[in-house]
Amino acid sequence: MTTLADPVPGGRPEDLRRVAALTAGLAARDVRGIVLAYVDTAGVCRIKTVPTARLAAAVSWGVGMSPVFDTFLADDSVVTTDVLGSPDGDLRLYPDLDRLVVLAGQPGWAWAPVDRITQEGARHPGCARTFLRRTVTDAAERHGLTFRAAIEVEWSLGLDSAPAGEFVPAVSGPAYGAIRQVELSDYTADLLAAFEAQDVPVDQLHPEYAPGQFEVSVGALDPVAAADRSVLVRQTIRAVAARHGLRVSFSPAVSAEGVGNGGHLHLSCRRDGVNLHAGGEGRYGMTPEAESFAAGILARLPALTAVTAPSPASHLRLKPSQWAGVFTAWGRETREAALRVVTGTAGRREQDANLEVKPVDLAANPYLALGCVIAAGLDGLAGARTLPGEITGDPARYGPDEAAALGVHRLPRSLPDSVREFRADAVLRSALGPVLADAVSAVRLGEAAAVEGLDDAQVAAAYRWVY
Repeated sequence: MTTLADPVPGGRPEDLRRVAALTAGLAARDVRGIVLAYVDTAGVCRIKTVPTARLAAAVSWGVGMSPVFDTFLADDSVVTTDVLGSPDGDLRLYPDLDRLVVLAGQPGWAWAPVDRITQEGARHPGCARTFLRRTVTDAAERHGLTFRAAIEVEWSLGLDSAPAGEFVPAVSGPAYGAIRQVELSDYTADLLAAFEAQDVPVDQLHPEYAPGQFEVSVGALDPVAAADRSVLVRQTIRAVAARHGLRVSFSPAVSAEGVGNGGHLHLSCRRDGVNLHAGGEGRYGMTPEAESFAAGILARLPALTAVTAPSPASHLRLKPSQWAGVFTAWGRETREAALRVVTGTAGRREQDANLEVKPVDLAANPYLALGCVIAAGLDGLAGARTLPGEITGDPARYGPDEAAALGVHRLPRSLPDSVREFRADAVLRSALGPVLADAVSAVRLGEAAAVEGLDDAQVAAAYRWVY
């Protein structure tokens, strides 16, 4: 379980009771330091580290870090809002001990996600993890809902010996091919061992479509823990790859052409432990609440792309007919639809039925992405929204009249277009709060300005090794 309570100065009593034993256990395993990790608005994981002996101090009083990182861009330049982006102020990073993990791919290190609070002990309004935790808590209190979530992770493996900045695939062979698995058998076996050591259950690990590309699917958790797990999975993939002389890119578009790396988001709603996406009387076994939740997500997809596809490289990936989900459409097991209804196999539907949101990549802050998708779904539930007609096949084939009748529209084609949709969406902005919503807009527009005048190949190169 994830700790859902806010940190407090001086430490939560239950954490203070645990930390001495945890520290001793870590020291016995030769863990020398703790990585304290969070993800900024641009989707970059930022960290501080403390020696293992300082874990108790971090749990009690946090670790200082500037709030300026809320408006960092991917290239480490800074934009501003009315309250963020200045050199002033300080925040405290508090590790979540329930999510602390010894890193199998980095001997001597453990890892923990953090929440950020102000020096006065209040929630930091720019903390994405706090936003997601608050969203999940409010859904439970107001609607009696809980969620199960998971984020697929796709990555491109390159040779670390390649010329600086270039991507040279580390493996040959066809998409999904056995050749790739054989060539990187030692790497993938070590990766599975690291996940097992870190208690990360793997559903499947396989070569993917693009050159040098692999994908891993991991077990579902509550949304906060699922976002934490996504960050941990990427840390592990990168660390194990480095030990094999390989370099990893999670960028949405490693190259200007072809299929990029996605980070598809899976989500299901539960009430009293019962999956609302199975066993109902609606389409494909959905309950009325599950349909309304899905309809809420579908209705807000244009605005959601400012959060789920937040990089200029994201828009190199979002192309029709490449399974990226670039149209406002839904369908059962339809991989070209932006919202895929996954029913699961007969006999497993009560456990497995869920929604897959496809226009999501790994430049997205997973806490923001999950929180905003849930907020959109809850708005649909509150308004008893209904799903439009289902699509089958590739929506790119529809003519204008047929597409309009089905409510099928192309998602925004650029970051400025996404920001316009986002700024017009009162539901998402209200869910995030003004500080975080303004940070999202400012960072997206800053990224767009940073690549102005670059061609697609230059954009891909600019973000290739950022994520």
